[in-house]
Amino acid sequence: MSGDGGGKRAAAAGAPIRVLLADDEAPLRRILCRELQRKGHRVVPAEDGARARKLLDEQEFDVAVLDVRMPGLDGIELLKSLEGDATAPAVILLTGNATVELAVEAMKHGAYDFVTKPCRIDVLDALIRGAARNSGLAKENDRLRRREQHREMPPLAAGWNSAAMRPVLRLIDRLAPSGLPVLILGESGVGKELVAREIHRRSERGDGPFVDLNCAAIPENLLESELFGHEKGAFTGAGSSRAGLLEAADGGTLFMDEVGELPAGLQVKLLRVLETMSFFRVGGRKKVDVDVRLVAATNRDLAAEAQRGAFRADLYYRINAGTIHVPPLRERVEEIRPLAKAFLAQVRPGLELPEEVLARLEAYSWPGNVRELRNVIERAALLARDGRIGLEDLPREIIDPRPAAPGASPALPAGEGRSTLPPNASLQEIERQRILEVLERTRWHRGRAAQILGISVRTLYRKIKAYELDREPAGAR
Repeated sequence: MSGDGGGKRAAAAGAPIRVLLADDEAPLRRILCRELQRKGHRVVPAEDGARARKLLDEQEFDVAVLDVRMPGLDGIELLKSLEGDATAPAVILLTGNATVELAVEAMKHGAYDFVTKPCRIDVLDALIRGAARNSGLAKENDRLRRREQHREMPPLAAGWNSAAMRPVLRLIDRLAPSGLPVLILGESGVGKELVAREIHRRSERGDGPFVDLNCAAIPENLLESELFGHEKGAFTGAGSSRAGLLEAADGGTLFMDEVGELPAGLQVKLLRVLETMSFFRVGGRKKVDVDVRLVAATNRDLAAEAQRGAFRADLYYRINAGTIHVPPLRERVEEIRPLAKAFLAQVRPGLELPEEVLARLEAYSWPGNVRELRNVIERAALLARDGRIGLEDLPREIIDPRPAAPGASPALPAGEGRSTLPPNASLQEIERQRILEVLERTRWHRGRAAQILGISVRTLYRKIKAYELDREPAGAR
């Protein structure tokens, strides 16, 4: 079923209620259609369950009136097939023989009500209006619930007060109201999702949903279904229809992290969505219309990849209407104290963070950026005793950093066999150096390195291969 534009269904504001009427008795079907149309409804007839199922796949209805006994697919089976679909119409069942058992089964599977045949038109009309109103209220309540949950989310981290972040905040102020797609660049763990949330919060869509998708965290064969949704039977294991994240983000913002990991086939489909604001679910034949703002993020140099054909240039230019580069934490040293205190307050309020610990945190280069800082604080809070975090609660690489060579960049400890990067280094050069630094700090323990970098182990293996870094010392893991 298609998205409903944030709960604004056709049944609202005096528009005709869209009714699907499925009954295999032709005379009764014709009479009900005629009389319901006289009541102002827009009625589409179906002669059996199979035809009703096809119409439900192809059109959007507010209410479905289904005969319980139809050849092939009966009303109860059709009702069951709609379970779990948040955009499905309200269902009223028609039956020639109402029983307690039927009533229990109908309500168990989500029917609004059932009517015994022959039925009075005024009774059926009242039920249809009540069902449409109930469905609209449920969707409006869901929208309001999402809005309240969103309002409870904190604004941009209070720690973001460094000189390096001021240009970022200015760009957020400028781009948020525009509604244009935004591309956020920066190393893993710098806080790109926080920037995306702040763009959403300050936009006209701030009361709508904020839906996030990490393109690298989902297996390629499941990513299309996750993004676009699927219909029942679209593939093995698709036991029911399911809306995707694009539909979930209708009226709000879809944040696609690590968008550079999107497979080529899905890049084409995403471009089409951005151009038409419509798509088909996997296995679906009915066009789904949405109103979604895209905010994407990557730690890769998409401009260079688009130039050499590794990423679609047309999609790159479409998502790059506005660009924000988030600097790494090593360039925002003045944020480390407030961020560390904020993270500690979330996990163990009242725990002391001594000056000597804060000094060590500020001296560290944070290759995993804000995400690594959060992990370190959470780990230290679990280990801490006597109401305070001690140096012994910090990881070894922070307690005993390697001494810096004369003239070496503070971001890169000396003795690691690498020269510092030039000021105009590309994102790929920076990422390669960060990955190598973390791998060496963790003695090539890929699981821990991936955790620090905030990427999946699968993505880390791919990057090691792409950057030709798989030259570890003997005995390394």
